[in-house]
Amino acid sequence: MSDANAAGKKKLAMPHVYVLLAIIILVAAVLTWVLPAGQFERAPNAAGRNVVVPGSWHAIDQTPVSPFKAVKAIFDGMVDAADIIFFIFIDYAAISLLIASGAFHGMVSGLLRVLKGKARAVIIPLFIVIFGFAASTIGMFEESLPFIPIFVGIAIAMGYDAIIGVAIVALGVGMGYSGAFMNPFTVGVAQGIAELPPLSGSWYRIICHVVMIIVASIYMIRYALKIQKDPGKSLVAGDDFSKFAIGEDSLNHEFGIRQKLSMLVFLLTLVIFVVGVKVWGWYFGEIATVFLLMAVVIAVIMGWSPNEFSRKMVAGLGDITAACMMVGIARGIRVVLTEGNIIDTVVYGMSIPLQYLPIWLAGEFMLILQTLLNFLIPSGSGQAATVMPIMAPLSDLLGISRQVAVLAFQFGDGLSNILWPTAFAVVMAGIGGVKVTAWWKWLVPLFLWLLLAQAVLIAIAIGIGY
Repeated sequence: MSDANAAGKKKLAMPHVYVLLAIIILVAAVLTWVLPAGQFERAPNAAGRNVVVPGSWHAIDQTPVSPFKAVKAIFDGMVDAADIIFFIFIDYAAISLLIASGAFHGMVSGLLRVLKGKARAVIIPLFIVIFGFAASTIGMFEESLPFIPIFVGIAIAMGYDAIIGVAIVALGVGMGYSGAFMNPFTVGVAQGIAELPPLSGSWYRIICHVVMIIVASIYMIRYALKIQKDPGKSLVAGDDFSKFAIGEDSLNHEFGIRQKLSMLVFLLTLVIFVVGVKVWGWYFGEIATVFLLMAVVIAVIMGWSPNEFSRKMVAGLGDITAACMMVGIARGIRVVLTEGNIIDTVVYGMSIPLQYLPIWLAGEFMLILQTLLNFLIPSGSGQAATVMPIMAPLSDLLGISRQVAVLAFQFGDGLSNILWPTAFAVVMAGIGGVKVTAWWKWLVPLFLWLLLAQAVLIAIAIGIGY
Protein backbone atom coordinates (compact mmCIF):
# COMPACT_ATOMS: atom_id res chain seq x y z
CA MET A 1 0.00 0.00 0.00
CA SER A 2 1.39 3.42 -0.94
CA ASP A 3 1.93 6.18 1.62
CA ALA A 4 -0.64 8.29 -0.25
CA ASN A 5 -3.27 5.60 0.07
CA ALA A 6 -2.42 5.07 3.73
CA ALA A 7 -2.73 8.79 4.36
CA GLY A 8 -6.08 8.83 2.56
CA LYS A 9 -7.36 6.01 4.74
CA LYS A 10 -6.24 7.82 7.90
CA LYS A 11 -8.16 10.90 6.81
CA LEU A 12 -11.31 8.83 6.47
CA ALA A 13 -10.91 7.14 9.85
CA MET A 14 -13.83 7.60 12.23
CA PRO A 15 -12.90 9.47 15.42
CA HIS A 16 -12.83 7.38 18.58
CA VAL A 17 -16.04 7.63 20.57
CA TYR A 18 -14.15 9.33 23.41
CA VAL A 19 -13.01 11.99 20.94
CA LEU A 20 -16.60 12.49 19.75
CA LEU A 21 -17.86 12.85 23.31
CA ALA A 22 -15.06 15.29 24.15
CA ILE A 23 -15.94 17.34 21.08
CA ILE A 24 -19.59 17.40 22.16
CA ILE A 25 -18.53 18.63 25.62
CA LEU A 26 -16.51 21.44 24.06
CA VAL A 27 -19.35 22.36 21.69
CA ALA A 28 -21.74 22.36 24.66
CA ALA A 29 -19.39 24.70 26.52
CA VAL A 30 -19.28 27.08 23.53
CA LEU A 31 -23.07 27.03 23.36
CA THR A 32 -23.28 28.22 26.97
CA TRP A 33 -21.70 31.46 25.72
CA VAL A 34 -23.97 31.69 22.67
CA LEU A 35 -27.42 30.43 23.64
CA PRO A 36 -29.57 32.28 26.13
CA ALA A 37 -29.73 30.62 29.54
CA GLY A 38 -33.23 29.59 30.51
CA GLN A 39 -35.35 27.25 32.58
CA PHE A 40 -38.70 25.53 32.57
CA GLU A 41 -40.88 25.34 35.59
CA ARG A 42 -41.42 21.79 36.78
CA ALA A 43 -44.24 20.29 38.77
CA PRO A 44 -45.11 16.78 39.99
CA ASN A 45 -47.52 14.84 37.79
CA ALA A 46 -50.12 12.30 38.91
CA ALA A 47 -47.38 9.72 39.44
CA GLY A 48 -45.42 12.11 41.65
CA ARG A 49 -42.63 12.57 39.10
CA ASN A 50 -41.37 16.08 38.30
CA VAL A 51 -42.14 16.95 34.68
CA VAL A 52 -41.74 20.05 32.55
CA VAL A 53 -44.63 22.53 32.51
CA PRO A 54 -45.33 23.36 28.83
CA GLY A 55 -45.02 27.05 27.95
CA SER A 56 -43.09 27.88 31.12
CA TRP A 57 -39.63 28.43 29.61
CA HIS A 58 -38.12 31.77 30.62
CA ALA A 59 -34.72 33.41 30.29
CA ILE A 60 -32.39 33.71 33.29
CA ASP A 61 -28.95 35.23 33.87
CA GLN A 62 -26.23 33.90 31.61
CA THR A 63 -23.86 31.37 33.29
CA PRO A 64 -21.25 30.46 30.65
CA VAL A 65 -18.87 27.53 31.25
CA SER A 66 -15.16 28.34 31.06
CA PRO A 67 -12.69 26.11 29.15
CA PHE A 68 -11.25 24.87 32.45
CA LYS A 69 -14.69 23.95 33.75
CA ALA A 70 -15.46 22.22 30.45
CA VAL A 71 -12.49 19.88 30.97
CA LYS A 72 -13.36 19.46 34.65
CA ALA A 73 -16.85 18.37 33.56
CA ILE A 74 -15.36 15.00 32.57
CA PHE A 75 -14.40 14.36 36.20
CA ASP A 76 -17.67 15.82 37.48
CA GLY A 77 -19.56 13.62 35.04
CA MET A 78 -17.79 10.52 36.37
CA VAL A 79 -18.75 11.47 39.92
CA ASP A 80 -22.32 12.34 38.96
CA ALA A 81 -22.79 9.02 37.14
CA ALA A 82 -20.99 6.95 39.79
CA ASP A 83 -24.07 4.90 40.71
CA ILE A 84 -24.67 3.92 37.08
CA ILE A 85 -20.98 3.28 36.36
CA PHE A 86 -20.43 0.99 39.35
CA PHE A 87 -23.74 -0.74 38.71
CA ILE A 88 -22.57 -1.59 35.19
CA PHE A 89 -19.13 -2.64 36.45
CA ILE A 90 -20.50 -5.10 39.02
CA ASP A 91 -23.30 -6.52 36.87
CA TYR A 92 -21.10 -7.05 33.82
CA ALA A 93 -18.31 -8.67 35.82
CA ALA A 94 -20.83 -11.02 37.44
CA ILE A 95 -22.34 -11.94 34.09
CA SER A 96 -18.88 -12.57 32.64
CA LEU A 97 -18.49 -15.32 35.25
CA LEU A 98 -21.65 -16.98 33.97
CA ILE A 99 -20.14 -16.93 30.47
CA ALA A 100 -16.81 -18.24 31.82
CA SER A 101 -18.58 -21.16 33.49
CA GLY A 102 -19.47 -22.50 30.04
CA ALA A 103 -23.14 -22.78 31.00
CA PHE A 104 -24.37 -20.75 28.06
CA HIS A 105 -22.04 -22.41 25.55
CA GLY A 106 -23.04 -25.84 26.84
CA MET A 107 -26.74 -25.10 26.56
CA VAL A 108 -26.34 -23.92 22.94
CA SER A 109 -24.26 -26.97 22.01
CA GLY A 110 -26.87 -29.30 23.47
CA LEU A 111 -29.65 -27.69 21.47
CA LEU A 112 -27.56 -27.85 18.29
CA ARG A 113 -27.00 -31.58 18.76
CA VAL A 114 -30.73 -32.16 19.20
CA LEU A 115 -31.68 -30.14 16.13
CA LYS A 116 -28.97 -31.46 13.85
CA GLY A 117 -30.64 -32.82 10.74
CA LYS A 118 -34.17 -32.17 12.08
CA ALA A 119 -36.58 -29.38 11.30
CA ARG A 120 -33.75 -27.33 9.89
CA ALA A 121 -35.57 -24.02 9.49
CA VAL A 122 -36.56 -24.12 13.18
CA ILE A 123 -32.98 -23.30 14.09
CA ILE A 124 -33.40 -19.73 12.80
CA PRO A 125 -36.19 -18.42 15.06
CA LEU A 126 -35.15 -20.73 17.93
CA PHE A 127 -31.63 -19.37 18.27
CA ILE A 128 -32.70 -15.81 17.53
CA VAL A 129 -34.96 -16.16 20.57
CA ILE A 130 -32.14 -17.64 22.68
CA PHE A 131 -29.63 -14.93 21.79
CA GLY A 132 -32.36 -12.32 22.06
CA PHE A 133 -33.27 -13.45 25.57
CA ALA A 134 -29.63 -13.31 26.64
CA ALA A 135 -29.30 -9.78 25.20
CA SER A 136 -32.61 -8.67 26.67
CA THR A 137 -31.83 -9.85 30.19
CA ILE A 138 -28.08 -9.85 30.83
CA GLY A 139 -27.00 -7.47 28.07
CA MET A 140 -25.11 -10.09 26.05
CA PHE A 141 -23.62 -8.59 22.89
CA GLU A 142 -19.83 -8.80 22.51
CA GLU A 143 -20.00 -12.18 24.28
CA SER A 144 -21.97 -13.51 21.30
CA LEU A 145 -19.12 -12.95 18.83
CA PRO A 146 -17.42 -16.36 19.45
CA PHE A 147 -20.67 -18.07 18.39
CA ILE A 148 -20.59 -16.56 14.88
CA PRO A 149 -18.09 -19.07 13.35
CA ILE A 150 -20.05 -21.95 14.91
CA PHE A 151 -23.34 -20.82 13.39
CA VAL A 152 -21.75 -20.05 10.02
CA GLY A 153 -20.60 -23.68 9.95
CA ILE A 154 -24.02 -24.93 11.08
CA ALA A 155 -25.83 -22.83 8.46
CA ILE A 156 -23.60 -24.01 5.62
CA ALA A 157 -23.92 -27.64 6.74
CA MET A 158 -27.69 -27.27 6.63
CA GLY A 159 -27.60 -26.05 3.02
CA TYR A 160 -27.91 -22.35 3.77
CA ASP A 161 -25.06 -19.81 3.56
CA ALA A 162 -22.71 -17.87 5.83
CA ILE A 163 -25.00 -14.82 5.90
CA ILE A 164 -27.66 -16.86 7.70
CA GLY A 165 -25.08 -18.00 10.25
CA VAL A 166 -23.95 -14.43 10.96
CA ALA A 167 -27.53 -13.17 11.01
CA ILE A 168 -28.75 -15.69 13.59
CA VAL A 169 -26.29 -14.27 16.11
CA ALA A 170 -26.30 -10.63 14.99
CA LEU A 171 -30.06 -10.22 14.72
CA GLY A 172 -30.58 -12.19 17.91
CA VAL A 173 -28.55 -9.80 20.05
CA GLY A 174 -29.46 -6.70 18.00
CA MET A 175 -33.20 -7.24 18.39
CA GLY A 176 -32.63 -8.40 21.96
CA TYR A 177 -31.27 -4.96 22.80
CA SER A 178 -34.00 -3.20 20.81
CA GLY A 179 -36.76 -5.15 22.55
CA ALA A 180 -35.03 -5.62 25.91
CA PHE A 181 -37.47 -5.77 28.79
CA MET A 182 -34.89 -5.78 31.59
CA ASN A 183 -31.42 -5.11 30.13
CA PRO A 184 -29.70 -3.27 33.01
CA PHE A 185 -27.13 -1.61 30.71
CA THR A 186 -29.64 0.11 28.42
CA VAL A 187 -33.19 0.03 29.76
CA GLY A 188 -31.98 0.28 33.35
CA VAL A 189 -29.73 3.27 32.64
CA ALA A 190 -32.27 5.05 30.41
CA GLN A 191 -35.16 4.59 32.85
CA GLY A 192 -32.96 5.72 35.72
CA ILE A 193 -32.11 8.96 33.92
CA ALA A 194 -35.74 9.45 32.86
CA GLU A 195 -36.83 8.93 36.49
CA LEU A 196 -38.98 5.93 35.60
CA PRO A 197 -39.42 2.89 37.87
CA PRO A 198 -37.02 0.06 36.94
CA LEU A 199 -38.59 -2.54 34.61
CA SER A 200 -41.75 -0.41 34.21
CA GLY A 201 -43.45 -0.90 30.84
CA SER A 202 -41.81 -4.31 30.31
CA TRP A 203 -44.98 -5.87 28.93
CA TYR A 204 -45.00 -3.67 25.83
CA ARG A 205 -41.28 -4.09 25.19
CA ILE A 206 -41.79 -7.88 25.21
CA ILE A 207 -44.51 -7.45 22.56
CA CYS A 208 -42.14 -5.28 20.50
CA HIS A 209 -39.43 -7.93 20.77
CA VAL A 210 -41.79 -10.67 19.58
CA VAL A 211 -42.95 -8.57 16.61
CA MET A 212 -39.36 -7.95 15.52
CA ILE A 213 -38.49 -11.64 15.88
CA ILE A 214 -41.44 -12.60 13.66
CA VAL A 215 -40.52 -10.06 10.95
CA ALA A 216 -36.85 -11.09 10.94
CA SER A 217 -37.58 -14.83 11.03
CA ILE A 218 -39.91 -14.65 8.01
CA TYR A 219 -37.32 -12.70 6.03
CA MET A 220 -34.48 -15.05 7.02
CA ILE A 221 -36.38 -18.30 6.45
CA ARG A 222 -37.49 -17.19 2.98
CA TYR A 223 -33.89 -16.37 2.06
CA ALA A 224 -32.56 -19.58 3.63
CA LEU A 225 -35.01 -21.80 1.75
CA LYS A 226 -34.22 -19.98 -1.50
CA ILE A 227 -30.50 -20.66 -1.00
CA GLN A 228 -31.17 -24.27 -0.05
CA LYS A 229 -33.07 -24.70 -3.32
CA ASP A 230 -30.56 -22.80 -5.47
CA PRO A 231 -27.16 -22.10 -3.85
CA GLY A 232 -26.25 -19.87 -6.80
CA LYS A 233 -28.65 -17.21 -5.51
CA SER A 234 -26.60 -16.71 -2.37
CA LEU A 235 -25.08 -13.25 -2.01
CA VAL A 236 -21.80 -14.94 -1.06
CA ALA A 237 -21.89 -17.67 -3.73
CA GLY A 238 -18.38 -18.66 -4.80
CA ASP A 239 -16.68 -17.39 -1.64
CA ASP A 240 -14.52 -19.84 0.31
CA PHE A 241 -15.92 -20.79 3.72
CA SER A 242 -14.04 -24.08 4.14
CA LYS A 243 -12.41 -22.86 7.35
CA PHE A 244 -15.87 -22.82 8.98
CA ALA A 245 -16.43 -26.55 8.51
CA ILE A 246 -17.99 -27.89 11.70
CA GLY A 247 -15.65 -29.74 14.01
CA GLU A 248 -16.73 -32.11 16.72
CA ASP A 249 -15.55 -29.71 19.43
CA SER A 250 -18.00 -27.05 18.23
CA LEU A 251 -20.92 -29.26 19.18
CA ASN A 252 -19.41 -30.77 22.30
CA HIS A 253 -19.11 -27.98 24.84
CA GLU A 254 -19.56 -29.47 28.27
CA PHE A 255 -22.98 -29.00 29.86
CA GLY A 256 -22.53 -31.05 32.98
CA ILE A 257 -24.00 -30.71 36.44
CA ARG A 258 -21.87 -27.65 37.26
CA GLN A 259 -22.95 -25.78 34.14
CA LYS A 260 -26.59 -26.74 34.64
CA LEU A 261 -26.50 -25.56 38.26
CA SER A 262 -24.86 -22.30 37.15
CA MET A 263 -27.63 -21.74 34.60
CA LEU A 264 -30.22 -22.52 37.29
CA VAL A 265 -28.61 -19.96 39.62
CA PHE A 266 -28.75 -17.40 36.81
CA LEU A 267 -32.45 -18.04 36.19
CA LEU A 268 -33.15 -17.83 39.93
CA THR A 269 -31.24 -14.53 40.03
CA LEU A 270 -33.50 -13.16 37.29
CA VAL A 271 -36.58 -14.14 39.30
CA ILE A 272 -35.22 -12.47 42.45
CA PHE A 273 -34.25 -9.44 40.38
CA VAL A 274 -37.75 -9.00 38.97
CA VAL A 275 -39.48 -9.60 42.31
CA GLY A 276 -37.10 -7.25 44.10
CA VAL A 277 -37.74 -4.44 41.67
CA LYS A 278 -41.48 -4.93 41.40
CA VAL A 279 -42.31 -5.78 45.01
CA TRP A 280 -39.56 -4.30 47.17
CA GLY A 281 -38.65 -1.29 45.07
CA TRP A 282 -35.03 -2.28 44.52
CA TYR A 283 -32.71 -0.01 42.56
CA PHE A 284 -29.10 -0.08 41.33
CA GLY A 285 -27.51 -0.97 44.68
CA GLU A 286 -29.75 -3.93 45.49
CA ILE A 287 -29.72 -5.25 41.91
CA ALA A 288 -25.92 -5.11 41.73
CA THR A 289 -25.73 -6.93 45.07
CA VAL A 290 -27.90 -9.78 43.79
CA PHE A 291 -25.74 -10.19 40.68
CA LEU A 292 -22.58 -10.11 42.79
CA LEU A 293 -23.99 -12.87 45.01
CA MET A 294 -24.87 -14.82 41.86
CA ALA A 295 -21.23 -14.60 40.78
CA VAL A 296 -20.03 -15.90 44.15
CA VAL A 297 -22.45 -18.85 44.06
CA ILE A 298 -21.41 -19.75 40.49
CA ALA A 299 -17.76 -19.62 41.54
CA VAL A 300 -18.49 -22.05 44.38
CA ILE A 301 -20.39 -24.37 42.03
CA MET A 302 -17.52 -24.31 39.51
CA GLY A 303 -14.97 -24.99 42.25
CA TRP A 304 -12.97 -21.85 41.55
CA SER A 305 -10.60 -20.66 44.25
CA PRO A 306 -10.95 -17.12 45.64
CA ASN A 307 -7.93 -16.05 43.57
CA GLU A 308 -9.37 -17.54 40.38
CA PHE A 309 -12.74 -15.93 41.11
CA SER A 310 -11.00 -12.58 41.56
CA ARG A 311 -9.04 -12.93 38.32
CA LYS A 312 -12.20 -13.66 36.36
CA MET A 313 -13.97 -10.70 37.95
CA VAL A 314 -11.04 -8.45 37.06
CA ALA A 315 -11.19 -9.70 33.46
CA GLY A 316 -14.89 -8.83 33.31
CA LEU A 317 -14.24 -5.40 34.80
CA GLY A 318 -11.55 -4.79 32.20
CA ASP A 319 -13.87 -5.71 29.33
CA ILE A 320 -16.51 -3.17 30.38
CA THR A 321 -14.21 -0.32 31.43
CA ALA A 322 -14.41 1.45 28.06
CA ALA A 323 -18.23 1.51 28.14
CA CYS A 324 -18.28 2.73 31.74
CA MET A 325 -15.91 5.54 30.82
CA MET A 326 -18.31 6.49 28.03
CA VAL A 327 -21.10 6.85 30.57
CA GLY A 328 -19.01 9.17 32.74
CA ILE A 329 -17.73 11.28 29.84
CA ALA A 330 -21.23 11.48 28.36
CA ARG A 331 -22.56 12.64 31.73
CA GLY A 332 -20.03 15.46 31.45
CA ILE A 333 -22.15 16.81 28.59
CA ARG A 334 -25.11 17.13 30.92
CA VAL A 335 -22.88 18.74 33.56
CA VAL A 336 -21.86 21.47 31.08
CA LEU A 337 -25.41 22.02 29.82
CA THR A 338 -26.71 22.15 33.38
CA GLU A 339 -24.04 24.52 34.68
CA GLY A 340 -24.61 26.76 31.66
CA ASN A 341 -28.40 26.55 32.20
CA ILE A 342 -29.00 25.84 28.52
CA ILE A 343 -30.31 22.28 28.65
CA ASP A 344 -33.87 23.59 28.94
CA THR A 345 -33.10 26.08 26.15
CA VAL A 346 -32.01 23.21 23.87
CA VAL A 347 -35.15 21.25 24.72
CA TYR A 348 -37.29 24.33 24.13
CA GLY A 349 -35.65 24.93 20.74
CA MET A 350 -36.14 21.31 19.67
CA SER A 351 -39.76 21.40 20.77
CA ILE A 352 -40.71 24.43 18.66
CA PRO A 353 -40.71 22.70 15.22
CA LEU A 354 -41.98 19.42 16.70
CA GLN A 355 -44.99 21.18 18.22
CA TYR A 356 -46.34 21.65 14.71
CA LEU A 357 -46.19 17.92 14.05
CA PRO A 358 -48.77 15.35 15.13
CA ILE A 359 -47.69 13.63 18.34
CA TRP A 360 -47.19 10.29 16.58
CA LEU A 361 -44.94 11.92 13.97
CA ALA A 362 -42.88 13.57 16.70
CA GLY A 363 -42.39 10.09 18.17
CA GLU A 364 -41.11 8.83 14.81
CA PHE A 365 -38.68 11.77 14.74
CA MET A 366 -37.29 10.54 18.07
CA LEU A 367 -36.83 7.05 16.60
CA ILE A 368 -34.94 8.33 13.54
CA LEU A 369 -32.81 10.65 15.65
CA GLN A 370 -31.81 7.86 18.04
CA THR A 371 -30.95 5.54 15.13
CA LEU A 372 -28.69 8.18 13.58
CA LEU A 373 -27.08 9.03 16.93
CA ASN A 374 -26.02 5.41 17.34
CA PHE A 375 -23.69 5.93 14.39
CA LEU A 376 -21.73 8.38 16.54
CA ILE A 377 -22.20 6.76 19.98
CA PRO A 378 -22.42 2.97 19.49
CA SER A 379 -22.72 2.29 23.21
CA GLY A 380 -26.15 1.72 24.71
CA SER A 381 -25.31 2.99 28.17
CA GLY A 382 -23.20 5.83 26.77
CA GLN A 383 -25.92 6.92 24.39
CA ALA A 384 -28.53 6.76 27.15
CA ALA A 385 -26.40 9.01 29.33
CA THR A 386 -25.94 11.43 26.43
CA VAL A 387 -29.45 11.81 25.03
CA MET A 388 -31.94 10.82 27.72
CA PRO A 389 -31.39 14.04 29.75
CA ILE A 390 -32.69 15.86 26.66
CA MET A 391 -35.25 13.35 25.37
CA ALA A 392 -37.01 12.92 28.74
CA PRO A 393 -38.02 16.59 29.17
CA LEU A 394 -38.60 16.91 25.43
CA SER A 395 -41.17 14.11 25.62
CA ASP A 396 -42.89 16.04 28.46
CA LEU A 397 -43.22 19.09 26.23
CA LEU A 398 -44.57 17.08 23.31
CA GLY A 399 -47.15 15.28 25.43
CA ILE A 400 -45.39 11.95 24.86
CA SER A 401 -44.72 9.67 27.82
CA ARG A 402 -41.14 9.13 28.96
CA GLN A 403 -41.66 5.41 28.39
CA VAL A 404 -42.01 6.16 24.67
CA ALA A 405 -38.81 8.21 24.79
CA VAL A 406 -37.02 5.22 26.35
CA LEU A 407 -38.57 2.91 23.74
CA ALA A 408 -37.35 5.15 20.90
CA PHE A 409 -33.88 5.11 22.45
CA GLN A 410 -33.92 1.29 22.64
CA PHE A 411 -35.07 0.87 19.06
CA GLY A 412 -32.45 3.29 17.76
CA ASP A 413 -29.63 1.83 19.81
CA GLY A 414 -30.01 -1.93 19.54
CA LEU A 415 -30.70 -2.90 15.95
CA SER A 416 -28.45 -0.31 14.27
CA ASN A 417 -25.46 -1.82 16.12
CA ILE A 418 -25.37 -4.52 13.44
CA LEU A 419 -25.72 -1.97 10.61
CA TRP A 420 -23.39 0.93 11.35
CA PRO A 421 -19.67 0.48 10.57
CA THR A 422 -18.85 2.40 13.75
CA ALA A 423 -20.53 -0.35 15.79
CA PHE A 424 -20.38 -4.10 15.04
CA ALA A 425 -21.33 -4.52 11.36
CA VAL A 426 -17.77 -4.85 10.11
CA VAL A 427 -16.67 -6.96 13.09
CA MET A 428 -19.52 -9.46 12.84
CA ALA A 429 -19.29 -9.82 9.07
CA GLY A 430 -15.52 -10.22 9.28
CA ILE A 431 -15.71 -12.95 11.93
CA GLY A 432 -18.18 -14.81 9.73
CA GLY A 433 -16.00 -14.44 6.63
CA VAL A 434 -18.69 -12.38 4.88
CA LYS A 435 -17.78 -9.25 2.91
CA VAL A 436 -19.37 -6.30 4.66
CA THR A 437 -20.83 -5.10 1.36
CA ALA A 438 -22.66 -8.43 0.99
CA TRP A 439 -23.82 -8.19 4.60
CA TRP A 440 -25.24 -4.70 4.00
CA LYS A 441 -26.88 -5.77 0.73
CA TRP A 442 -28.68 -8.54 2.60
CA LEU A 443 -29.38 -6.64 5.84
CA VAL A 444 -30.54 -3.20 4.64
CA PRO A 445 -33.93 -4.38 3.25
CA LEU A 446 -34.62 -6.28 6.49
CA PHE A 447 -33.41 -3.32 8.55
CA LEU A 448 -35.90 -1.06 6.75
CA TRP A 449 -38.73 -3.56 7.38
CA LEU A 450 -37.81 -3.69 11.05
CA LEU A 451 -37.53 0.11 11.19
CA LEU A 452 -41.03 0.32 9.74
CA ALA A 453 -42.26 -2.16 12.36
CA GLN A 454 -40.63 -0.05 15.07
CA ALA A 455 -42.29 3.09 13.72
CA VAL A 456 -45.68 1.36 13.87
CA LEU A 457 -44.96 0.15 17.41
CA ILE A 458 -44.00 3.71 18.47
CA ALA A 459 -47.26 5.03 17.00
CA ILE A 460 -49.26 2.35 18.80
CA ALA A 461 -47.44 3.11 22.06
CA ILE A 462 -48.39 6.78 21.76
CA GLY A 463 -51.95 5.87 20.79
CA ILE A 464 -52.52 3.66 23.84
CA GLY A 465 -50.85 6.10 26.22
CA TYR A 466 -47.93 3.76 26.97
